[in-house]
Amino acid sequence: MVGRSNVGKSSLINALVRQRVARTSAAPGKTRLANIYRVVRGSSGPLYLVDLPGYGYARGGAASAREFQELARAYFGQAGGGGLPAPSAHDAHISALLLVDSRQPGLRSDIEAWHWLAATVERRSVVATKIDKLARGERIRALRELQSVYDDPVLPVSAATGEGLDELWKLIDKLANNPNPKKPRNRRSHAEPAPRPLRK
Repeated sequence: MVGRSNVGKSSLINALVRQRVARTSAAPGKTRLANIYRVVRGSSGPLYLVDLPGYGYARGGAASAREFQELARAYFGQAGGGGLPAPSAHDAHISALLLVDSRQPGLRSDIEAWHWLAATVERRSVVATKIDKLARGERIRALRELQSVYDDPVLPVSAATGEGLDELWKLIDKLANNPNPKKPRNRRSHAEPAPRPLRK
């Protein structure tokens, strides 16, 4: 899972597995390492949910920016694996979910992250978190704008209420088992840096 700091990656993982396995905090920048969770659902084979550090953490400074870039490149096959269980971004088992805050559609850092993922990862999708924070009319407008910005279906979810979690599991299964993934849009851009945390 990729997304801005405090977008709710850790909370969403906890909601998906229905137990508190990922540490959460109201303060941004809590996740500083790639946290990997092995999940087994029913009779299906195991899959791994990976919580990457968030970008956009202004107070993290240059050191935080470097940490995120190195981890993102390593995990998605940009730097020889970096010791993480991701041999290649084009491996059949690698996919990416970009988490965006449904209340803030079209943020530049999120768009840059999506373009980077589109050039790097064959299996990818956009998930809008914290949808419970929006009234009905607001969520309709936000989802319409999100789908226009990313030119891709956007799944609304809430870790707090559980809305959309069943659909998210179906999306994860589809990404993990899709025999016809999307192709990266520009393979030459594999050398591009990962999206950078914002600075003051």
